Amino acid sequence: MNSYFAVTTPGLEKITAQELLRLGLFDSLPAEAEEGGLTFTGGLEALYRANLSLRSANRVVARLGQWFYARDFAELRQRAARLPWERFLVPGRGLRLRVTCHQSKLYHSGAVAERVALAIADRLGKDSPWHTGAAEDEDHPEQLILVRLENDRATVSVDSSGELLHRRGYRLASAKAPLRENLAAALLLASGWDGASPLIDPFCGSGTFPIEAALMALGLPPGANRKFAFMDWPGFDSALWNSVLRQAAAPPRELPPLFGFDRDAGAVRLAGENAARAGALPFITFGAQAVSHLQSLPALPPGWLITNPPYGVRLSDGKDLRNLYAQFGNVLRDGFRGWRVGVLTADLSLLGQMKLNFDTSLRFKNGGLPVIFGRAAVA
Repeated sequence: MNSYFAVTTPGLEKITAQELLRLGLFDSLPAEAEEGGLTFTGGLEALYRANLSLRSANRVVARLGQWFYARDFAELRQRAARLPWERFLVPGRGLRLRVTCHQSKLYHSGAVAERVALAIADRLGKDSPWHTGAAEDEDHPEQLILVRLENDRATVSVDSSGELLHRRGYRLASAKAPLRENLAAALLLASGWDGASPLIDPFCGSGTFPIEAALMALGLPPGANRKFAFMDWPGFDSALWNSVLRQAAAPPRELPPLFGFDRDAGAVRLAGENAARAGALPFITFGAQAVSHLQSLPALPPGWLITNPPYGVRLSDGKDLRNLYAQFGNVLRDGFRGWRVGVLTADLSLLGQMKLNFDTSLRFKNGGLPVIFGRAAVA
């Protein structure tokens, strides 16, 4: 059995844990998750399924054995050289080492990276190119190695995902203040949306919420149309990967009504283009309209309104947004009784303008900014 770690946004661990449980990668939910991710075990099939189907995670890494003590550079190099690097590295492929050090005698990340690179060369008997400092979300062909030193204990992992998992491949165009695809999927899961009831995003921007909702309702795995780093590992099993792909394919199904609206016609156009690339455009109705026009929709059974409205931080237009939120709340109370609402914001006072009884317990950071996902039922 191999040990893997699904990296997720701190605060969203429970959502990723529920996904791992549904995928059969947990026997039961863990009593407590590590901050920023969850450990699970299995063979290559577990690794392939996690990368293919996790909607809320950022990446999946493979642990190279258990942690070990590294209190000086000689000990670090010696013990790192014992790790099974040949399972993950191929000749001629560059390496990128990312090192973090906390409360350890070895605190210089560059020197730690250099010793680990030398240890790889010791193990494989060849030079191992390496460099550090690249941005996490840029496109790099190198194999990413993650080294964490905490209290003199070293944990070494190999990234199996490559590009971050939010990069589904469909969002080439974005409106202002876009929400990453995996965060949108996580909030859809956190909202309790059942995949069979209507869903509306009245501030859809580049369309991420309705697109992710369509992919979820269709049962399409988010990683079906992209490449992963594990495909370049020496032990990549293409037959097993193709089997995992076939097993993840969902039968055709009828989707509920899905809507994406925005008062910015340019954003609506971009949302439609993104939906077309995702194969979701036939299942979503997009339109350019203000939130006050929601009441003009045809009668629908109760469903969900999930949205990421402006909250005056990233969109610095100087306008007072309190009236917008108050109007949104009025529209919901007047025409959407029995519906459930999920609103992402950085400002609790704006949620207060809506005059709904929000659960504000789900909090995390979006692009470094603390945010709250308020959930409520419209009574």
